[in-house]
Amino acid sequence: MKFIVLLLFLNFNNTCGHSNAPVHKTSLAAILSEKQFNALFPMRNKFYTYASFIKAAGELGLVKVKVVKRAVSVYQFTRTNKSNGKSAIIRQDGDWNEEWAKKKPDSTYFIDYGNFCTEKDPQTNKKELAAFFAQIAHETRHGEDGKYNDGLMFIHENNISLPYTADNYTYPAVKGKKYYGRGPMQLSYNGNYGYASDCIFGNKSVLLNTPELVETDPVVAFKTAIYFWMTPQTLKPSAHDVMIGKWQPNAADKAAGRSPGFGMTINIINGSVECGKGENIFSMNDRIGFYRYFLNKLGVSDPNCTCSCGKMKAY
Repeated sequence: MKFIVLLLFLNFNNTCGHSNAPVHKTSLAAILSEKQFNALFPMRNKFYTYASFIKAAGELGLVKVKVVKRAVSVYQFTRTNKSNGKSAIIRQDGDWNEEWAKKKPDSTYFIDYGNFCTEKDPQTNKKELAAFFAQIAHETRHGEDGKYNDGLMFIHENNISLPYTADNYTYPAVKGKKYYGRGPMQLSYNGNYGYASDCIFGNKSVLLNTPELVETDPVVAFKTAIYFWMTPQTLKPSAHDVMIGKWQPNAADKAAGRSPGFGMTINIINGSVECGKGENIFSMNDRIGFYRYFLNKLGVSDPNCTCSCGKMKAY
């Protein structure tokens, strides 16, 4: 799977079918023990540890990003460290203060990475975790078809000869660096590395200059996967918002056959390859198989799941 994150933003319909009653936040460690993690990934590479996963979620959970879009594609991003309340603008496009841009109303969206698998009730949180695990397991699987015990085996993709660079004014590739798929979500392309770096470190240059961190530091690796899960893309909602019921399809989505459920997360991650092509796509069905496997292992169910994206139009 190869994806390019361009620039995020879209207006979401924030209505959902969940109760408005307050939900007491829990920690990721409270719903997943080390014993469970190890049992879910028995063939994992030793690079991927429970401690690294929990640490990644905890540290990135202290980050909140405010995204403001002006005109069609003029952005300002403000990153806040929730532990001390300090905020900093990590990106402001050159045309931000141009009069033509100011004439268009601003739109705002917030990404709170602390909501990863902890925003809703325990059942919903576990369903989200099962969906996240299904995607990273498929992305890194090797060798045990149908048994679903082969996730988190690859640290990077097999073919590392290709640079995976693309023209990007905001996040330009660094000469001599390669941005092939790395980590649990196989982060790819300089645009994605740069934006992930902005969110994770508050500095785009960290991962643009040293993309190797994603395959040498397991905490950073897991952070990039959580970043991708939580961050909307151009035209696409975040997988997180889909799995907690926050995202609801608009008229265009409905016309394209898109509906809430695990199948939408496939569309977000690799829709151009796997979605809208019927029900006999191996990779799509492998992801679905992993999802059902992890649901069972985590003790939850999703009986009304729209798990397939076979009839959904890709973005």
